Amino acid sequence: MIPRRVQYELIKHVGGPLLMELQGLSKRLRPRRGPRPDSPFGPPLESIGKLKDLMTRHYLEGRYADGAVPVAWVTSGFPVELLRTLGFHSVYPENHAALCGVQRLTPEYSAAAERLGYSRSLCSYARTDIGAVLLDKTPAGRLPRPDLLACCTNICQTVLYWYRCLADHLKVPLVLIDTPFVYGDSAAHHQQYVADQLEELLSTAERISGRRVEPEKLLEVARLSYEGTLLWGECLAESTHRPAPWTGFDGFFHIAPIVTLRGSTECNAYYRHLLDELRYRVKRGIGGIKEERYRLLWDNLPIWFNVREMSTLLAESRFNIVVTTYTNAWAEAGKRMDPTDPINSAARSYTHVILNEDLDRRLDLMSRLARDYQVDGALLHSDRSCKPYSIGQVDLRDKLAERAGIKSLLLEADHNDPRAYSTEQGNTRIQAFMESFV
Repeated sequence: MIPRRVQYELIKHVGGPLLMELQGLSKRLRPRRGPRPDSPFGPPLESIGKLKDLMTRHYLEGRYADGAVPVAWVTSGFPVELLRTLGFHSVYPENHAALCGVQRLTPEYSAAAERLGYSRSLCSYARTDIGAVLLDKTPAGRLPRPDLLACCTNICQTVLYWYRCLADHLKVPLVLIDTPFVYGDSAAHHQQYVADQLEELLSTAERISGRRVEPEKLLEVARLSYEGTLLWGECLAESTHRPAPWTGFDGFFHIAPIVTLRGSTECNAYYRHLLDELRYRVKRGIGGIKEERYRLLWDNLPIWFNVREMSTLLAESRFNIVVTTYTNAWAEAGKRMDPTDPINSAARSYTHVILNEDLDRRLDLMSRLARDYQVDGALLHSDRSCKPYSIGQVDLRDKLAERAGIKSLLLEADHNDPRAYSTEQGNTRIQAFMESFV
């Protein structure tokens, strides 16, 4: 039998690249089809093919990772750079849950969790992933068994209880990075509190991986992470142009590498490619939608199972989501990273994320984005199962009207569970909102 590490290395360096090459060849041999003549969208981004290849390789390598390299399941806002330094293969249950949501698997997976008593009012990401573990099912083929669960409370407290459930079920250790909530700017002792936890994380991760941190490697991963967040921010900033070369809905999908592969050369290479394509489209006036008249800001997570229908509804009336607080968050926090001081700058960066800051800071951010991206209005997704992101949105809506002079629609939905959203009612409210601009 081929040793597990050999299998993993073969897939990573031979099988994965070969599969991607064969898929690319198959795509090149197929006749290219442009957008339908009646489609409200501009030409699709060619980078989407590279994105699919990159994420397919990530999940393919994951099938063979456990037993070959240390594996960690981590929350999206976790300082993964420290684990990457020690060779961990990282799995993001939130990213996996979004994948399930797009494929409308959440009701099945969530029902398995609900049968054990988990409330339907719980985060639908949590229910989706707990259900996937219970059913041992995934559209990714197979998820590697973790050696470590790594959780950071900078996005919500739910992740702590979610990961405790996973730790109990999978019988693996859980590491928590607790970030104090920030009012204004974080205090020096708060940053030290987080930095001390990061030092403890390194000690635990070293013990589990059987490796020692190499300072040069840590500095290199921190540099790549910082560079990657800057590249992602540059990609987003191309939408300050008119017409925007892509849509905010595109950004929801292209965010995947900065979440799952942050701190890697593959992540940065991908965003250089995407940035080149976006700049090419800007120079030639190619828009994400064919006729962009009204520009909108989106607040909160996307409605994964409804992205295509909603984007089409908006585009047909010449509305384009040009900026979202969710995708911007990955560029915003990264600006605080200092590649020469990985631990202390990570403590600052991962404490100052949008969901760990007060409403005044969120309002300041949204007002700035509204100005920089020249938006005419905002869609605020009041997410039924992401309460930390949704709290205060009524006040944000009113304050945005006062400060930025834009009208907003508060749209009640759920980011992953179609059972908690009425498409017909949602479409009616969006159509009425769009008619108010005419």
